[in-house]
Amino acid sequence: MQCYFCQNNIKKIDFKNTELLVRFMSEMHKIKPKRKTGVCSSHQRKLSLAIKRARYMALVPYTKT
Repeated sequence: MQCYFCQNNIKKIDFKNTELLVRFMSEMHKIKPKRKTGVCSSHQRKLSLAIKRARYMALVPYTKT
């Protein structure tokens, strides 16, 4: 399985793109591990940082309500 971001040539992961971020989160709004999503290590770190920033800005919830 190839990395989604490498395959689509996405250089920057924006925290405001919530549709993309939700795709890499579980039903309980946890960040999925890279072995489940198939994302490479560098993009996994950028992805987790973007999700955490989106949570802080209240664009994505911390937990399921």
